[in-house]
Amino acid sequence: MKRILTTPIKDEDLKDINIGDIIYLTGTIVTCRDVAHRRLIEEKIKLPVDLNGLAIFHAGPIVKDHGNDKYEMISIGPTTSMRMEKFEKEFIKETGVKLIVGKGGMGKNTEEGCRENKALHLVYPAGNAVYAADKVEYIKEVHWTDLGMPESLWVCEVKEFGPLIVSIDTEGNNIFEQNKVEFNRKKDEQYERIIKDVRFIK
Repeated sequence: MKRILTTPIKDEDLKDINIGDIIYLTGTIVTCRDVAHRRLIEEKIKLPVDLNGLAIFHAGPIVKDHGNDKYEMISIGPTTSMRMEKFEKEFIKETGVKLIVGKGGMGKNTEEGCRENKALHLVYPAGNAVYAADKVEYIKEVHWTDLGMPESLWVCEVKEFGPLIVSIDTEGNNIFEQNKVEFNRKKDEQYERIIKDVRFIK
């Protein structure tokens, strides 16, 4: 059964979601990358969008301007989330955002932010930027256009946006870090096996 979260998202909506689960999003998602994070956290500039209960997307979209505040999403691929790692814990606390969507994993800072503030980090599969744009029903508004198209805050209304893979859950569990541990365990096993085989051949 497809798990769909609808904004605004509350803490109780996330309590039974675990790393590795796949969810979809309906409602509001805002593109938000490095510079927007830096403005809020380092420069203490208040965001022009209330993110409480909403989702952000680490993404630099391509948008067509039709004039009269009418925009069309052409492509919206994920940005590597680790670029925002040093800001994310404080960003989650400051904004009340519930879903952070991007590419690849994040680290301890984000784990703590998700655990302390009941949020999720989600991975959107890379290479599907045009498909993702098709899930954007319309662009509600845009802010901080002085930053350029990729770094602007594009406030999008989406329907069943996904698939989104849970990489960090509300307990701070991190699927990427767990997979690293398992990979290293298997790697060590194979090293031992190779060493034994070499000794046997000699």
